[in-house]
Amino acid sequence: MYGRVGVLLMANKVKSKYTVDDIPVKSITNGEIVLTNNYKVTGIKIVPRNIFILDYNAQDAVIMNLRNVYNMIDYEFWLICADRPVDINLYLSQLQLQYNNLQDNAKRKIIIEDINKANMFMNNNVVDTEYFLLFKEKDEEQIQKRIRNLISAFANAGLSTHQVSNDDLRTILDNFLNGGKTTTFGTVMG
Repeated sequence: MYGRVGVLLMANKVKSKYTVDDIPVKSITNGEIVLTNNYKVTGIKIVPRNIFILDYNAQDAVIMNLRNVYNMIDYEFWLICADRPVDINLYLSQLQLQYNNLQDNAKRKIIIEDINKANMFMNNNVVDTEYFLLFKEKDEEQIQKRIRNLISAFANAGLSTHQVSNDDLRTILDNFLNGGKTTTFGTVMG
């Protein structure tokens, strides 16, 4: 807006000091992000598969099947890659127990090498990349139909999938809103 009236109107508009007030998310429940306009964002998580270890004909078949899957989708969707930190603390503790229970120095040396390698991964913030196909819809019946169709189509293409969980959706939001850093803080009392 231009002119004195426009400047006054813009100056009087109060802007929230919290980023969360600009995000139209009401809740995350039942594997769906419920938006303030009552749309729900949901979808499937695609289990990665290394097709490059297959022969060329099998690779081509998987790629052709994926092309068919994406061509059958007749609604707006988003393909998302999200990084999730890898937690190998349980694995490390099991290695440490094995190390403590062994007397054979050769086996202990191998376990120490594994422990050191695992610690290197932990120190370098190793992440696991996860793949999602999400869509937006209001009608719950339509949502369930789309999810069933997607799971079936990806299975026919040779890929395992399942409906996203609340934890998956939180990870995706953390990746976009917090630069991939998971929020671990609690309530601050003032």
